[in-house]
Amino acid sequence: MIPAPFDYEVAESVDHARELLASREDAKVLAGGHSLLPLLRLRVFRPSLLVDVGRIEGLSYVRDAGSQLAIGALTRHHDVATAPLLQEHNPLVSYAAGLIGDPQVRHRGTIGGSLAHADPASDLPAVLLALDAEIEIAGADGIRTHTAADFFRGAFETALAPGELVTEIRVPKLSAEHIWSYLKFHRRAQDWATVGVAAVARRNGGVSEPAIALVSMGATPLRASDAEAAWEAGDDPGAVADHGTDPPSDTNGSAEFRRHLAQVLVRRATEQAGGDR
Repeated sequence: MIPAPFDYEVAESVDHARELLASREDAKVLAGGHSLLPLLRLRVFRPSLLVDVGRIEGLSYVRDAGSQLAIGALTRHHDVATAPLLQEHNPLVSYAAGLIGDPQVRHRGTIGGSLAHADPASDLPAVLLALDAEIEIAGADGIRTHTAADFFRGAFETALAPGELVTEIRVPKLSAEHIWSYLKFHRRAQDWATVGVAAVARRNGGVSEPAIALVSMGATPLRASDAEAAWEAGDDPGAVADHGTDPPSDTNGSAEFRRHLAQVLVRRATEQAGGDR
């Protein structure tokens, strides 16, 4: 299909982008476009204005921020996957970014766009949820920070208010004691995940501080709290992986199939991470 008519403006700065977005209630942000454009073609979204933020300078970077790593919102998935700082200090993020779509998607899509779009089948939202990442938002009252747990509010819904932008993501540095894994099931290499699992914990004689986040098992990425407790206790986390979830039924799989996949993938992810399974 052809998108509904819209106006197009190029933002020269974060403040300029905010001004343009505030000018129309239904304005949408365009960064890499790989999340938004398909929905425009299907006319799921019909904005009267697209604000292109892809040329704003200073929002594409990976920086050392002490105990954290700071990632600019316009950093392409390819650059997240290949950033030396992430590969050294948080390989879970770089590994998951390298699994997104295909090379064309990874060279155009941005981490900030993926988070703001908030598709429950996306990879990085669940990874950031497992890591207790922080998401920085530029709004009318300045900069504020949300945790990943608070940022995702529903399918395609976030803590972003009209006229606001994601500007930075901060993830913790993982130590040599940390173990991690990211697994997903999809029918074809470029497909969205039917189910995905991000698992991370600290190993110091056992498993402590476990975090398991699920992709496509509800309207938002979800923490599998019962599975986390089982992993830490030395029990089978897969047996309770689907507790508290509400998976959809669609052309990729039924809710029952997704529950089964979550159990299998959580078990495999914790085994791969190095847990005592």
